[in-house]
Amino acid sequence: MKRASGVVVFVFAATCAFAAEYPAKPVRIITPFPPGGSVDLVARLIGADLSKPLGQQVVVDNRTGASGMIGTELAKNAAPDGYTLLVNTLPFVTNQFAYAKVPYDPVQDFAPVSLLCSVASVLVAHPSLPVNSMKDLIALARSKPNAITYGTAGAATNPHIAGELLNNLAKIKLLPVHYKGGGPATIATLSGETQLYFVNAIPEAVPHIQAKKLKALGITATKRNPSAPEIPTMAEAGLPGYEFTTWQILAAPKATPAAIIRTLNEKVRAVLKTPDASKRWQDRGFDVIASTPEEATAHLQREIKKWRAVFKEQNIKAE
Repeated sequence: MKRASGVVVFVFAATCAFAAEYPAKPVRIITPFPPGGSVDLVARLIGADLSKPLGQQVVVDNRTGASGMIGTELAKNAAPDGYTLLVNTLPFVTNQFAYAKVPYDPVQDFAPVSLLCSVASVLVAHPSLPVNSMKDLIALARSKPNAITYGTAGAATNPHIAGELLNNLAKIKLLPVHYKGGGPATIATLSGETQLYFVNAIPEAVPHIQAKKLKALGITATKRNPSAPEIPTMAEAGLPGYEFTTWQILAAPKATPAAIIRTLNEKVRAVLKTPDASKRWQDRGFDVIASTPEEATAHLQREIKKWRAVFKEQNIKAE
């Protein structure tokens, strides 16, 4: 018994020593979507903000495909030493409801570091689509079911779910076209390949709207966004009851030492709570949350319960 106790003490001491030295080399943040989308932008924002307090370079590694599952699985299987982290959003929990087989469990396979921020979207249309408001879109879509396309960042991603919610509430049938991330989906709508898209980072859409390359139809939050106060909410624009605000999370492989998770969380919360960081994130369309690991875990569990019911009710599946 004494020997066993000695082993436990030794392992605990070794873990504490390892955590005390952390980080001793650059940290990698995997983003499971390509450059140009909201997940990539959030990963780069938090990477830049964490680099100074950690005293190490933070590198963003885009590993894309399968609605974020390729990069997420890579993060799950990484060494649990705090040197590989993951930034993800709603597909982190919704993939399990859209696909028959998912190579990770968001709760069992990961240790949340912090819920970083919340984010609303803006529904934009290509100029060739003859609509200028949500009322126009709903009327046109009702007259032409499955004729109007909207881009997504992949099945079960934020834009896909936002579009399905629109279909459900407006009693219309827009046709989703799945791409390998928000960047490619945005480009598709800019080129006219698709007619609609829900842009996750509102300020990213504003230059295209101002240049009249896209038309803004409505914001998915319940309040107008400070970065584009002239754009009405979806409810104001003609669809009462519509709300779709999502989130971004920073997580580590499950077996990452608790001391390292605490260190990362403390650094994240300290840097994101500063006025400069808060403004910098808000200017890009993100409202800082900076939660504790426990709050992030509780949030994931609520989201799983919520979206399991929605996906079942709407029969949303990856095609």
